[in-house]
Amino acid sequence: MRILLVGAGGVGSAAVAIAARRSFFETMVVADHDLDRAVRAVAGHGDRFVAATVDASSTEAVTALCREHRITHVLNAVDPRFVMPIFDGAFAAGADYLDMAMSLSRPHPSRPWSETGVKLGDEQFAAADRWETAGRLALCGIGIEPGLSDVFARYAADELFDEIDEIGVRDGANLTVDGYDFAPSFSIWTTIEECLNPPVIWEAGRGWFTTEPFSEPEVFHFPEGIGPVECVNVEHEEVLLIPRWVEAKRVTFKYGLGDEFIEVLKSLHKVGLDATTPVTVRGVQVSPRDVVAAALPDPATLGDRMRGKTCAGTWVRGRSTSGEPREVYLYHVVDNEWSMREYGHQAVVWQTAVNPVVALELLATGAWSGTGVLGPEALPPKPFLDLLTGYGSPWGMEER
Repeated sequence: MRILLVGAGGVGSAAVAIAARRSFFETMVVADHDLDRAVRAVAGHGDRFVAATVDASSTEAVTALCREHRITHVLNAVDPRFVMPIFDGAFAAGADYLDMAMSLSRPHPSRPWSETGVKLGDEQFAAADRWETAGRLALCGIGIEPGLSDVFARYAADELFDEIDEIGVRDGANLTVDGYDFAPSFSIWTTIEECLNPPVIWEAGRGWFTTEPFSEPEVFHFPEGIGPVECVNVEHEEVLLIPRWVEAKRVTFKYGLGDEFIEVLKSLHKVGLDATTPVTVRGVQVSPRDVVAAALPDPATLGDRMRGKTCAGTWVRGRSTSGEPREVYLYHVVDNEWSMREYGHQAVVWQTAVNPVVALELLATGAWSGTGVLGPEALPPKPFLDLLTGYGSPWGMEER
């Protein structure tokens, strides 16, 4: 297996550190628009890793780099605005493809808070027949959320339930960052995108529909000392992926943002700083959202200031295999102290990065295989969960 990893930011660099301990691949080319960042990501990890530059917005550039290095698998670790050029570039080069976020949505032009427009992943699913005919795999949404959360949903359906009333992905943390009043632990560009877009809900008999941002607040109790966190509806790929392969009456995604974070996001929206369309500032074209991202600290650099744990998981309620009412939360917790000590990367980016590396190893060994455009829930969950535990990061389950 010869891998092209596009993006040497927080998640990409963490993926390098994780993959360096595994033997399933021959070469990993780590490419970024900033060569110095790619060089830093591969430094000290051995001669299987090669740094390169790439313009992730150019299908042709991705294709050329794949062909130059005889790439078999492309792992996309950049912002979702670059999904389609990388996705198309991998196909043109004859490589399989993985990502952690899918092609961007566009709200319904007149009814954004009730009906979907272009949904997350629609552009990729439109190409599914082409990938399947070519005998090639695009495994989409294989980070932590989406990713492991989808694997949990499939595991619950296969092993724990006969009938599922609701699958609800719930994400919360008790992380703090020393010295900062406001410092997101993940890409602010992506966070703005998913939190200010209309959240999507899926219901049997109704299909996909939208609601207002930050709607339906609920207090969810997270395990391993994190405790109660208020969670709200947020647009996320799981709601667009899970119903395609897992039968449930309702699918939701709620994120524990906190009042302060929500107010910051609302304020950014109010003054137009969430916009991606460039504006002219003193003769220079610049995207307001890119300015916000540049003004905030790089999440990849915050690890030594972060304290606490992050939890991602999937809450499922329905009827058990014996016909009794059942409610469980399948989850994965990462302690920032552990991830920094063991890998030198903060908890949120490490937790995201470990899952595509596990998936690549399963593809390399043949434990996972498929063609077309698939989500993680389209593949058997037990090999993934077993191997994740083998990476030293076990998952858990609570009866509720």
